Amino acid sequence: MHHEVSLIATVAVSFVFAAVFGYLADRLRLPPLVGYLVAGILMGPFTPGFIADGALAGQLAEMGVILLMFGVGLHFSASELLAVRGVAVPGAIAQIVLATLLGVGLSALWGWGIGAGLVLGLSLSVASTVVLLKALEERNLVNSANGRVAVGWLIVEDLAMVLALVLLPALAEILGAHATGTAGQAAAGMPLALTIAITLLKVGAFAVMAIFLGPKVVPWLLTLVARTGSTELFTLSVLAIALGIAFGATEIFGVSFALGAFFAGVVMSESNLSHRAAADSLPLQNAFSVLFFISVGMLFDPSILVREPMAVMAALALIIFGKSLIAFCIVLLLRFPVGMGLTVAASLAQIGEFSFILAGLGVSLGLLPREGQDIILAGAILSITINPLVFFAAEIGEKAFHRKWPAFFASYGAKRQGALARELGDIRAISDERNRQHQLKMQQLIDTFPLFAQVDEHAQEELLLLFKPKSASPGERIIRIGDRGDGMYFIASGAVEVQLDDEPVRLEPGAFFGEMALLSGGRRTADVVAIDFCDFLILDRRDFNVFMSRHPALRTAVSNMARERAEMNTLRRNPDQTSGAA
Repeated sequence: MHHEVSLIATVAVSFVFAAVFGYLADRLRLPPLVGYLVAGILMGPFTPGFIADGALAGQLAEMGVILLMFGVGLHFSASELLAVRGVAVPGAIAQIVLATLLGVGLSALWGWGIGAGLVLGLSLSVASTVVLLKALEERNLVNSANGRVAVGWLIVEDLAMVLALVLLPALAEILGAHATGTAGQAAAGMPLALTIAITLLKVGAFAVMAIFLGPKVVPWLLTLVARTGSTELFTLSVLAIALGIAFGATEIFGVSFALGAFFAGVVMSESNLSHRAAADSLPLQNAFSVLFFISVGMLFDPSILVREPMAVMAALALIIFGKSLIAFCIVLLLRFPVGMGLTVAASLAQIGEFSFILAGLGVSLGLLPREGQDIILAGAILSITINPLVFFAAEIGEKAFHRKWPAFFASYGAKRQGALARELGDIRAISDERNRQHQLKMQQLIDTFPLFAQVDEHAQEELLLLFKPKSASPGERIIRIGDRGDGMYFIASGAVEVQLDDEPVRLEPGAFFGEMALLSGGRRTADVVAIDFCDFLILDRRDFNVFMSRHPALRTAVSNMARERAEMNTLRRNPDQTSGAA
């Protein structure tokens, strides 16, 4: 195959295989992602037939992870992250430490060194955020307190893995590496304490910029682009911000693409346009997240199930039972309810993207044998496949626990759960109120100016961004005769008087004036004076011309209304000085 079309071939075959096997999995009452994994295995180098470009598939999969984490960030606020810190931070750290120790113990049984055990343990300790989100979405748990805790837990895990990826090369020689990769050489000359300090400083700098600078810059950029009225430019800008921040976070601050994209979404969630950004990016999130599962399948060598069946089963048992039990116990020790413990336990009963990165780094540094990477990949494939069953078992366990020990189930952790639920509820209420106020503004716009009901919701949002507010006191002259038309005025409250020679014309809320000079390109032909305290929404000349050119039906309606007003003024024997021409 010509190299010029390898990208097209990889994407096309990936989507075709994913669609076919995803549908078959659904017909067999299995999650579609099982079909995606099978599609990846069939496209990989370890099975006969078509072999996709693994490097390209991996990069496309990274795009899926970025977009998916960006989407999560759009529905997650920094306040919610802080709200779940009491359980997510200590829980994730303790779970990583204990699961890693189990991995070290498992590797010791196989005769591996401490370095291999550390890489194995870390790889098996960190769950896949992509898989978790799919599972939570299918069960409508993303916005629940348990779902928020699970997502926050994995965000802390991701942060910990960023540090691990930096420290492994620096510690490779001490841990008994048989070969030193380029990463190890890069870190060899730097003291360990300095390496840790620099890493923490970079992550801290990124967090500070994301939390304090991002909410000021990103919403402003979105508003600037939305004012253009171009749908494709808005979508492009959303993707540019998501991918740009993710790439910049990796290159400058050393954090992962996924983590950078997540914080990009969190920052963008502060904008009133976040719901539009989420809707525009959703199709790409769904499409590219499929490529993540395909790329996982492509890495899998099925022969490891025959060569090392007991090792694979041991790793799988650690992932599903060991990690889950650790997480469940930690949640209970932190005095949170059984239900939350079971949800978090089921959420962590799988491994994913960071596990592959850690395993690959371990092999390149000579810490982990190649079969160790195959075992980790086998554990990932199998744990992702059966994760829906783990969630189902957790639901059954919760019902059984409630039935057998109802008093304990109802009371244990209820106080802390209630406090967390109230805090998350307050945060959600603030967000909902902001959205409600935005929708109220949209509705008020239509109620006051029924004319704008002719355009869609995106155009109405654009108008809210284009309008420039202005106030006037009684007796203040708004428009002077002979002036050049600078904009069209919409009366939101108060009243004005168009001063004609024979009789002034009163205009009240819902009316507009100044459009005729913009339509004709002429001068103002009448004075307009405020007779009450007034609030106006002004559409300036440039924005008027651009917006009306994109909505010809609205321009026609405005022109017709202006003509009718001019004809009414003609009946008043004033053919030249009309309120519409003002």
